[in-house]
Amino acid sequence: MKTSDFHYDLPQELIAQEPPAERGQSRMMVLHRQDGRLEHRHIADIVDYLDANDLLVVNDTKVFPARIKGQWSDTGGALELLLLEPLPVPGERVGAAEEVTCWSCISGSGRPVRVGLRARFAEDHLEAEILEKTGEGTCRVLFLADGPLMGILDRYGLTPVPPYIHRSGDPRQARLDRERYQTIYAREVGAVAAPTAGLHFSEAILQRLAEKGVQRASVTLHVGPGTFKPVKCETVEDHRMDAERYTVSEETARAIAACRARGGRVVAVGSTSVRTLETVAAAHDGTVVAEHGSSSIFIYPPFTFRVTDVMLTNFHLPQSTLLMMVSALAGRERILSAYQEAIRERYRFFSYGDCMLIVG
Repeated sequence: MKTSDFHYDLPQELIAQEPPAERGQSRMMVLHRQDGRLEHRHIADIVDYLDANDLLVVNDTKVFPARIKGQWSDTGGALELLLLEPLPVPGERVGAAEEVTCWSCISGSGRPVRVGLRARFAEDHLEAEILEKTGEGTCRVLFLADGPLMGILDRYGLTPVPPYIHRSGDPRQARLDRERYQTIYAREVGAVAAPTAGLHFSEAILQRLAEKGVQRASVTLHVGPGTFKPVKCETVEDHRMDAERYTVSEETARAIAACRARGGRVVAVGSTSVRTLETVAAAHDGTVVAEHGSSSIFIYPPFTFRVTDVMLTNFHLPQSTLLMMVSALAGRERILSAYQEAIRERYRFFSYGDCMLIVG
């Protein structure tokens, strides 16, 4: 299958740069898989499409302020690091007096990054040393802090919004991103990108779902920058996904089994919930069990979904792995036709944009 089969032309002005004024105001296109029928609704109307037998599965990962700006210690030149995931601290630094951590990072600098270079951040509360170059733009970095790293990042770090959301350093936008590029049920710190389908939920909508009897369960998948990684291969099958860490709890595994037993539907909120559920099910003959792991599953047509019955999702980039996933669920031609309708109706696209509910 050709990557170009998933191309569409999107007017740039439809790429949402900010979230709606309030949560729960997004538009929601409803796509019926059986006949391709489309409805134009709002996210609050999701209550009308679910019933008491259904189970809403959300990703409770929490985005941390993973972007931090600093200066090289020798030249004073500017440097920015994006912290991706924690790594083991080298043996000789274990037990050091300072707060020592090691992370995989993406570096942005006007100079080549070399092993041994040092930098300072957060008004000198944080120092960094490059331990190893690990790939194109990535490196292993040792951090020495005068307090807990997450506390320093919370004070000095920036929310790592996607590259298509343009930011000029406006403090108002930084505050907005800190609050709104995060689901209201985020709990487990570790993501550098939000599970954006969940951004649409307000407390009021979740309350209405609960009152209707719709139960909710959580998985955790720490979203990495690979979610924005373009598919550069001409053939879809040649693309490789970056691995992302996930956890499924005993409670969630039991909730899914109970949902199946009562004839309910599993309603996955976002591609990350789908990836987690389908990764676990693929490894356990269609059953979701409690486990920790790392997922590099790539879902594209044709694909047999073992768990996901209904999906809430945003409108995704052309030729992206996310667009391929929803095409696997609803059909490529139907998805592309729905996207053309969304463009005509001036829906807002991507992370801060509107959403689509794919139902049976």
